[in-house]
Amino acid sequence: MGEADFTGRVVLLTGASGGIGAALGRRLIAEGARAAFTYGRHAEEAERLVVEAKEAGLDAVALAGDLSDPEVPARLVDETVATLGPIDVLVANAGYSVQQEYADVDLDSWDRTLAVNLRAPFLLAQAVLPGMTERGWGRVLFMSSVAAFTGGVVGPHYAASKAGLNGLVHFLASRVARQGVTVNAVAPALIEGTRMLPAGPKGGPALTIPAGRYGRPEEVADLTMAVLRNGYLTNQVLGLDGGIHPR
Repeated sequence: MGEADFTGRVVLLTGASGGIGAALGRRLIAEGARAAFTYGRHAEEAERLVVEAKEAGLDAVALAGDLSDPEVPARLVDETVATLGPIDVLVANAGYSVQQEYADVDLDSWDRTLAVNLRAPFLLAQAVLPGMTERGWGRVLFMSSVAAFTGGVVGPHYAASKAGLNGLVHFLASRVARQGVTVNAVAPALIEGTRMLPAGPKGGPALTIPAGRYGRPEEVADLTMAVLRNGYLTNQVLGLDGGIHPR
């Protein structure tokens, strides 16, 4: 499968209006990718990436969609293909997070969290994988979390959704590897500059993170791009958590 050259590749990036999504979007632009930047809210940030891509001479589009709606993933795929062509790379980065104690998680909160964080990534992958396997090349990457391994601090709904993503990686990766498609996940924790940064314990990050600081969106983007480049790396969930969960 070799190392990827992203020049001209079509990428569907969800959650492009967040801190990690913006950092990753700029990496993709720098690599020459043609991208659909999707968002649920905060259109201006995704549209800013489109402007930057076009200034670099690249095709790009910003697409709106609430991923809690089960019909939206297929629509985003269809609109990306219609505008840019067949999708080579899927980065399911969008996430939903409301910090709650287990006793306070109601059915609506549970369902929305699982819908955005687990069902939508699956539906996106289900839509793009047949084309990737037919063409003999593709990359799928999910954005997991250290909470999938430790339970985290956001809540049981969030931890369960991210643990489900890890299982999805392992199921899908083994079934498409021979067709030149990799499926992996990155599992960050406590990344500054994101809307999903949870409230931590008193005393600050140095008390809970061995590295003594929060991570940066650019560091998540660095690891994500390294994973996407590598054609021999598949069926893996790579932690990026400052040493919180050694494994």
